[in-house]
Amino acid sequence: MNHATHSQRVVIAGGGVMGSAIAYFLASHPRFAGEVTVVERDPTYAQASSALSASSIRQQFSQPVNIAVSQFGIEFLRDIKEHLAVNGDVPDIGLTERGYLYLASEAGADTLRENHATQRAMGVEVALLAPDALRQRFPWLHVDGLALGSLGLRGEGWFDGYGLLMAFKQKARSLGVKYVKAEATGFAHGAGRVNAVTLQGGAQLPCDWAVNAAGAWARPLLAGTGLDLPVYGRRRCVYAFASPAKTPACPLVIDTSGLWFRPEGEIWICGLPPAGSDDNDAPLDVDHELFDQAWLALAHRVPGFEALRLQRAWAGYYEYNTHDQNALLGPHPSLPNLLLANGFSGHGLQQSPAVGRGLAEWICEGRYASLDLSPLAVGRLLRGEALVEKNVI
Repeated sequence: MNHATHSQRVVIAGGGVMGSAIAYFLASHPRFAGEVTVVERDPTYAQASSALSASSIRQQFSQPVNIAVSQFGIEFLRDIKEHLAVNGDVPDIGLTERGYLYLASEAGADTLRENHATQRAMGVEVALLAPDALRQRFPWLHVDGLALGSLGLRGEGWFDGYGLLMAFKQKARSLGVKYVKAEATGFAHGAGRVNAVTLQGGAQLPCDWAVNAAGAWARPLLAGTGLDLPVYGRRRCVYAFASPAKTPACPLVIDTSGLWFRPEGEIWICGLPPAGSDDNDAPLDVDHELFDQAWLALAHRVPGFEALRLQRAWAGYYEYNTHDQNALLGPHPSLPNLLLANGFSGHGLQQSPAVGRGLAEWICEGRYASLDLSPLAVGRLLRGEALVEKNVI
């Protein structure tokens, strides 16, 4: 493969946070001297996961590669002013490092302990708290039925996901990346290589490298390439609510019921996995009945939330990898100049800095130079292997 030639043309299908992160890291790589074009069908990002996400970052994973990816991610977000400022215009993504709190009943306590050992070995600052310690630290929390909590002490929290997307995009454009408003529909290929990205209407953008960063719409782009990607849009609803309750020092809480909630200014936001079947590519309509279940779980875990008022709600897609809920990264098995950045299953925003850097290195240097992302390679699908992440929300 010819690396870092002057004629190199890279076309990225998808201009959300992942596509824009890859574009930024490519354009700023010292060994890249080509052209980067990003194809995005909707520059308003009305349905983009980047804009509709709860935009959080955590170290509390069970797989070392996911921990390492987020360790780079948090460092990048902390220093975003140095990385992504454009002509003195400094992005502010409102990074709030208040931690994640995973709660476990007796049934889940051993998993928390196992994850804790992995996390501590990777240098994650995380504490296991017994119910009494949880009650002392968070007096507003109802701890009956809990056996253990795992609290991130540093390097976890939330931020403005749309702000991060815009910062990546504006910086990439300032470095010469072109954004084209069009819908990518596939990859034209022959003799074991992709030679163009096909657009709706039949036009083609010739390329030396192509990247599939199409999020929840990644799977149909690969029809005709011999890879059936197990990635689908899975609807997730976010509910914003007000309450007279007080929850000082509230982290992002993941309850034993599957409910998550966190503060957002003077209000809170929350979400819950769907109660019944988790349908593929469901329309982005808010499931209001699901909030009734969320309310019950909220009121149980935080008695002050018995009084609350739903303010607004929205729905977005997880680009859900049904195989093992982990990212599918790197070269297509039979088309080595087609790179995949798919299947993040709700972790795309926090993983975008490390993935952007990694795929830029792959194109420019032929390898992952900074952080080995090969455990996330697509080949595991073909081998029937799974990289199971125990901590999926």
